Amino acid sequence: MSNGRGGSSPPSRTGTVVGVTSARRRRNPALILLVIVAAAGCLALGWWQWTRFEAVGGTGQNLGYALQWPLFAAFVLYAYRRFVQLEAEAHEPEKNSQPRLQREIPSGLLPERPIAHPSDDLDTATTEYNRYLAELAARDTKGTST
Repeated sequence: MSNGRGGSSPPSRTGTVVGVTSARRRRNPALILLVIVAAAGCLALGWWQWTRFEAVGGTGQNLGYALQWPLFAAFVLYAYRRFVQLEAEAHEPEKNSQPRLQREIPSGLLPERPIAHPSDDLDTATTEYNRYLAELAARDTKGTST
């Protein structure tokens, strides 16, 4: 049992520590490697653009890119952190008995669906075609019953 001061809890029957889900303990090494490579790549590109800015022919565009690439690296880290949080929430049992809120699209927000009005020519053509198909089916059943 936890003593309230950060002490450890005994393992439960499933092999996890009470209060810590197995989804939280397991991480995908390939995904972690991808995040590290992507963030390092973004930082390397930012450093490269910074050296280009400091060079003789450097422009303000290089400075902009030098400041932009670290933001991309930060976004990669944020996206991974958010992914892990959402994954943990998906595997976590409901904390309260209240059902999740159903989100409905308010009426009148989307345009109404068009209603198909068959023309008279199409209706008669469809009727004649259906009559023809019924005759073929009748011939087919007469031919197989003898």
